[in-house]
Amino acid sequence: MTVVLPDPALNDSSYGLTPLSWVGMEEIDLPITVVEPGYTRQLHARVDAQVDLPLAHVKGIHMSRLYRLLNDVPPEQALSPLELRRLLQSMVDSQEDCGTRSARLGFSFDLLVRRPALVTQKLAGWKSYPVVLEARLLDGIFVCKVQVQIGYSSTCPCSAALARQLIEQGFMQAFGKQPVLHADEVAAWLHKHASLATAHSQRSQALVQVEVAEDSEDFGFLALIDRVEKALATPLQTAVKRADEQAFAALNGQNLMFVEDAARRIEAALAGYQNPGIQVRHLESLHPHDAVAFKTPLSAEMSLSGLKEGVVL
Repeated sequence: MTVVLPDPALNDSSYGLTPLSWVGMEEIDLPITVVEPGYTRQLHARVDAQVDLPLAHVKGIHMSRLYRLLNDVPPEQALSPLELRRLLQSMVDSQEDCGTRSARLGFSFDLLVRRPALVTQKLAGWKSYPVVLEARLLDGIFVCKVQVQIGYSSTCPCSAALARQLIEQGFMQAFGKQPVLHADEVAAWLHKHASLATAHSQRSQALVQVEVAEDSEDFGFLALIDRVEKALATPLQTAVKRADEQAFAALNGQNLMFVEDAARRIEAALAGYQNPGIQVRHLESLHPHDAVAFKTPLSAEMSLSGLKEGVVL
């Protein structure tokens, strides 16, 4: 005998008789495959899957159907804007008796990339870039956004100028009354006193968001990251030897920047991207607070602490 199992979502009355904007699940563990030119890797993602519930009298959606749709995606299948649109449409279709018209998906994962050392040949290390990917299908209109967090080093122009002044004063105190200086004297003094004062630098973070067209072959994660890192010029390093650390010190000295400078460099680098938005945060070594700069349009739901807590678009 077949036993019919109860389904309160369909058979029980809704409390309050109001529609809901989004209903679904958050942080579903899912393997995904990212394929881009020169890059193929299976990654662990946490996925949010939600649909709207416009019919006030319906108590609840068929949540397990959303889970099964995600679970049926082959792990080896490359993630793409077109595949996301198809999945979103399947989510809407699965809730037809709920009156569903819209769906959204959010993927959070770390893009793991191998990066070479600055100078040392055949030396490289792994670096992860936090990524948030969201796609929405709103009454048949597809919107896809990519958000990437990129770490870099920033050196304060003000502290660099103050440090140079102290070194200059120290040099004049040591040699100001000497009519003639020999190169070896100057070199010896610099070797001992060039760090009489040093500029402060700090680890910094850029959060960049762009829209991706439905017909794009991939999401362009690596191209976006590379463009931003090139603009900032001092991306965080992985494996280093002393020669690489020295090269990084030189890069920092040649790329002094306030938080405003960093945001504007990134903005210029994103020319050609659709609807870009930027958040920049310098984790100050001088102060107990951070310095931040923003360039809209980032999501209106993004908070000042978005770089620390992640962002829901």
